[in-house]
Amino acid sequence: MFTGVRPAKSKRTEYYDPDCTQCPRLAEFLAETHHRHPDYFARPVPSFGAAAPRILIVGLAPGMHGANRTGRPFTGDYAGILLYETLHELGLSTGSESVSADDGLELRNARIANAVKCVPPENKPLPDEIRRCNAYLKTELLTLKSVRVVLALGRIAHDGVLLAQGLKRSQFPFGHGREHVLDERRYLVDSYHCSRYNTSTKVLTPEMFKKVMARACELAGV
Repeated sequence: MFTGVRPAKSKRTEYYDPDCTQCPRLAEFLAETHHRHPDYFARPVPSFGAAAPRILIVGLAPGMHGANRTGRPFTGDYAGILLYETLHELGLSTGSESVSADDGLELRNARIANAVKCVPPENKPLPDEIRRCNAYLKTELLTLKSVRVVLALGRIAHDGVLLAQGLKRSQFPFGHGREHVLDERRYLVDSYHCSRYNTSTKVLTPEMFKKVMARACELAGV
């Protein structure tokens, strides 16, 4: 039986609600997950990083045994390995490895969010769940006036950013390395998601990802 301390609940903000249950399927899945793993965070996962970032990185959703466990995006699972290594190499992170929410790692000029804040079954959120959760991403983008580049990791993140901005997908096709002008202040840059599948099959190589990340830094002026 688990006898430790469950990670502290993050505070509610305009773009994060730790008690959100707007998606019944996801809320039920989180409750079941907490029952099976009482030491897991097992709540909507808040964004992480600089309070006034130049770059906002948007992923898909928390991983079951990664962010859903630790309470921090891309932390404690395979998908975060390449991401944090690259952020550190480019001076955007104080460490190259993210293992827990209390490991002391900090981001500089960068922040990480997800298109969906709750872990979905089989890592596949439903279209309606993506739409409901999009209100949080929309508010975060409106609040973070400092953001100059949004880096979308994968098509769902790409589409989520466009939905939050009220833009048509047909006018902004997704593609690794593509750059889109969102408005007079911001760019959207696309990358394949740094998932285990994509990196192990070489769909996304470290060189490909570092090139896209470096370009995001150039556009953001960091």
